[in-house]
Amino acid sequence: IAKVVLAGKANCPYYAKAELLADYLQANLPDFRVHKITQQPDKWEQWLHDICEMNGWEHRESPIIWRELLDRGGKGLLLGGIHDFLEYAQHYYGITSVMLNEEMLDIAEENLKAHIEIEKEAEEIKSLIKPLQIWITSASAPICYHLIPLLANGEVFGMTTEISIHLLDTDQFKEVLCGIVMEAEDMAFPLLRSVSEHTKINEAFIQADVIILLDDVLLNPEIQPLENSITEVSEICQVYAPLIEKNAKSEVRVISSGRTFVNLKAMMIMTYGPSIKPENVIAIATSWESAAKAMVSRKLNMNVAGVKNVIVWGNITGCNYIDLSHAKLYGYDCAIWGPADFPRPLLSMIYDSEWIQSEFLSAQSSLSSRVCHYVRMLPAHAVATVLRYWYHGSPPGEVVSVGILSKGQFCIPEGIVFSMPVRFQNGNWEVMTELEINEATQEVLGRLAHELTQ
Repeated sequence: IAKVVLAGKANCPYYAKAELLADYLQANLPDFRVHKITQQPDKWEQWLHDICEMNGWEHRESPIIWRELLDRGGKGLLLGGIHDFLEYAQHYYGITSVMLNEEMLDIAEENLKAHIEIEKEAEEIKSLIKPLQIWITSASAPICYHLIPLLANGEVFGMTTEISIHLLDTDQFKEVLCGIVMEAEDMAFPLLRSVSEHTKINEAFIQADVIILLDDVLLNPEIQPLENSITEVSEICQVYAPLIEKNAKSEVRVISSGRTFVNLKAMMIMTYGPSIKPENVIAIATSWESAAKAMVSRKLNMNVAGVKNVIVWGNITGCNYIDLSHAKLYGYDCAIWGPADFPRPLLSMIYDSEWIQSEFLSAQSSLSSRVCHYVRMLPAHAVATVLRYWYHGSPPGEVVSVGILSKGQFCIPEGIVFSMPVRFQNGNWEVMTELEINEATQEVLGRLAHELTQ
């Protein structure tokens, strides 16, 4: 089989002549195939230069014609221009073209019009597929390297949803952002329409569907007082919130993540952006959930994926309480046997009650400290997991802890961002108020709410 590749300018009369001859050969010869590449006149010179440089050819005019060596591999065999192609057709097949100059010009004009129409149609179709616009602040943070692949592989937003990622940070991190952009582009994710870096704050959050806040503030009493750190968080949100109101879409979803002040960031975004829907702003507690589940699984020598419904209450990156009273175990190897989906209450399976009262509870401060030092895989996985739940629903019956604006649930004061159990369904979340809270837990929640308010 002879496969000939024919490339040229859309308005080139010689390309038109070669195209007509190639079409005739393909229609009348069973072993002849032609592939056409039509280029806009203003793009032709650069395209020709690139294809010749790649193949080591010398050719300076339109059209360029080569033969693909289908059964041999390697680069194609250059035939040349229009005259070379006419000689090739005459020599091998005894066929030539008798097209007149006027016909060539007419067909060249038609080719150009058709090419413009095809490109316009392709652009219109592409514009109908509107990618999800995702903005990430403080994008030079190490978490970004792990977060981008999780967002772009299709598992978070769906295998048919294209996304555009916008990385926002200050001028001093411009080189870091450019490096992340290059790496993300090199990974060639099919669903990643584009990835870009931004350092101009007034351009932030344009048409945003999702905003992920990764900003962290130094929390070291020896260097600066807590009040100064809180003021710094407030000032960041005072800049972000009006820009979100002005530039983002009305239904934008805002996720507060990071190692410090995630509740406060969520609260300040709502405070300084009163038109932002409070139900669209949440703080991530999944990292603490995951770390606590891992601690339990090590104690019970079981797969951590089988530990469910651990609840994180309170100030996620501050004073919080990890509640095991509703936790369940799946696939735990014990005296009681049942199907794979048969749950066992965690507290009934841990016979060492002293471990819960002493080691586990006392380890919570060190657990928080350890989680706050995670800067890559775990927090990236936490953000991706919550976003997936938000868009596609959380597993039926499973508890997810997130920081939300309290409306008085579980006797928690209204108007503070407090981590509590929710379920995600139909693109929204709802607090699992049906969970029963014992007196001891209620007392802890009151103390946490007071500390968080202060």
